[in-house]
Amino acid sequence: MALRNITVKGDEILARKCKPVKEITPRIKEACADMVDTMKEADGVGIAAPQIGIMKRFFIAMPHVDAEDEETRDKIYYMINPEITYREGSQESSEGCLSVPGYMGLVDRPQKIRIKATDLDGEEHEYEFEGFEATVFCHEYDHLEGVLYSDIAKDMMTVEEYSERLEELKDLHSDDEPGDINEIWEARKNG
Repeated sequence: MALRNITVKGDEILARKCKPVKEITPRIKEACADMVDTMKEADGVGIAAPQIGIMKRFFIAMPHVDAEDEETRDKIYYMINPEITYREGSQESSEGCLSVPGYMGLVDRPQKIRIKATDLDGEEHEYEFEGFEATVFCHEYDHLEGVLYSDIAKDMMTVEEYSERLEELKDLHSDDEPGDINEIWEARKNG
């Protein structure tokens, strides 16, 4: 397949709501294949159609980055005309985005979601995700609504600042449990 250019913050396409996919055409399937290549090349875990300039309601996600087995870790979800049908709880999530390069943000997300969507074969599925996986799907879904995570983030920092704070936390917690992600953001506020 092919790599696509990733639309970046400032392009008005990222602030517009996408239109439903009426039919899963060969062009939609080709775009999805290209999105997989583009996402992997950019070291992402998801990418939405508007990020490659297509104003349609679909995205792909590969959210099981920490899975033990390779099959689960490499699983790609094709989400056409997705709809989040249920949200539960809340979590603070450190997020980055291929369309907002060089930055991380702290975002409030649901702890658990239920989402239904059509796959590339035209079959409808309903999934439940929680934790990081729920964050990934909410993040990509927001793209279809014209919302970037940076628009709703409580705090932002550069990737370099984030990496420095993460290293400091690793040093502080080297003998016990790793620090809570909120410590990174608190450390930024406190100096």
